Amino acid sequence: MALSRLKADSLNLADNFTFTGDVTGEAVGALNLLQTQTASSSASISFTTGIDSTYDEYWFIFNNIHPATNDTYFKFQGSTNGGSSYGVTITTTNFIAEHSEAGTSPALSYNAGDDLAQSTDFQTLCRRVGGENDESCSGILKLYNPSSTTYVKHFISDFNLYQSQNFSLRSLTAGYFNTTSAINGINFKFSSGNIDDGTIQMFGVTQ
Repeated sequence: MALSRLKADSLNLADNFTFTGDVTGEAVGALNLLQTQTASSSASISFTTGIDSTYDEYWFIFNNIHPATNDTYFKFQGSTNGGSSYGVTITTTNFIAEHSEAGTSPALSYNAGDDLAQSTDFQTLCRRVGGENDESCSGILKLYNPSSTTYVKHFISDFNLYQSQNFSLRSLTAGYFNTTSAINGINFKFSSGNIDDGTIQMFGVTQ
């Protein structure tokens, strides 16, 4: 659609507009890729560097995380000692939406089996992931202000997976690490068997 003469005149396009000053830093909301790790029959994948006070928000993006065994759970935990141990106290909530390939059994439900209440267990992100060659899970985990020494550390995740019983299953989890110590390590693994394939990218988000 052409710009009318009246509108062009009202914008005074003949004037020269200049900007004075300096533009520094990164764009607000920019995703800054910090690390990429690719699984290859890996028992687990850990991020123990780069989670610090540089960014107030970190995103982990998962592409086609494929288990070596069938019907297993993809989980994570945090560390306050740079990955020497994983077992921070967690409280979470989880719900799922599912639908079978046959077009039956649609459901949306709170999933009490995959929440935690003041537990040091690994938190489930994807439940009952299929182990066939074309089955995997993909999604995102967001971790907020992990270096704070004042507040607990909130996180949310959103995944879709090819479930072992031939369902598309969306899993949404939210919770917090109930500690005022800085979270400086994150570990991902399946409840049984290795991570056969897939990539995990860690991004820092510019505020």
